[in-house]
Amino acid sequence: MNDGEMLKIVVPGSTANLGPGFDSIGLAVSLHLTLEVVRAEMWEFVPKTSEVKSIPTGESNLIYQVANELARQYGVALPPCRVFVSSNIPFTRGLGSSAAAIVAAIELANELGRLDLSQEEKMRVASVYEGHPDNVGASLYGGVVIGSHLKDRTHIVHIPSIPVDLIAVIPTYELETKKSRTVLPSAFTREQAVEASAISNVLVAALFTNHWSLVGEMMDADLFHQPYRECLVPELPHVRTVAKRNGAFGVALSGAGPTVLCFAEQGRGKEVYDALVATFLHCDVRMLSVETKGSCVYKMALEK
Repeated sequence: MNDGEMLKIVVPGSTANLGPGFDSIGLAVSLHLTLEVVRAEMWEFVPKTSEVKSIPTGESNLIYQVANELARQYGVALPPCRVFVSSNIPFTRGLGSSAAAIVAAIELANELGRLDLSQEEKMRVASVYEGHPDNVGASLYGGVVIGSHLKDRTHIVHIPSIPVDLIAVIPTYELETKKSRTVLPSAFTREQAVEASAISNVLVAALFTNHWSLVGEMMDADLFHQPYRECLVPELPHVRTVAKRNGAFGVALSGAGPTVLCFAEQGRGKEVYDALVATFLHCDVRMLSVETKGSCVYKMALEK
């Protein structure tokens, strides 16, 4: 990016796990983080929407931290910029706000540092930083990703889209992933691991074949995390009951929660949405869709 140019980076939010796909399945959703970047005397992050009003405005900002570390690894110094930040992704609600920031930071470093990273290289960097490929993979690629993050390599299988309606029930309280992980078991027996993995495998096969009733059944059968996190998200069983009674085929905790995401066949989401809005008056209920575009970077001339 040269003087007189603006860089615009748009990154979708995401949901992870879809029930039993723990730390390995991600789905991009129609919520977005947007950065508008111009050259400046020093680094500054300027919040433009309420969702990001509390972000650090200087070099302690997560986006700067990730971008600067990546540039440093490549022996590059990034020029200081003023970054206008807009987002409608709720913070600490299980909709991938931090993953979107990490992907945005990688795109920022790639452009400012002229690193010329491939999608695979961006994916590896993001997974190493995040520790797993689900949310960051969905934000980078769009659609659905099924991934594994190994010591020396990250693997991704990408489904560009699935024909479903999404309804998010977003409680007012926050739930940090770190806290949500404290209720999970530290180990599984071999028999438990085999059963839980089999459920996850069937979920993936059902997603690839659009076998929606089976997708929903596998979401309910999750053994990896939802049974343990339900104590932290009391809305989960009630949302499941109301949503399924009104046409949803599946309901899953979004990431670590507390958002609960409901899945309906295309065209049936409005009925589910109306029922959830009428029932969960204390929550923010939103109709969403699968975002097929991953992170996008645009360059444009500044208006004079």
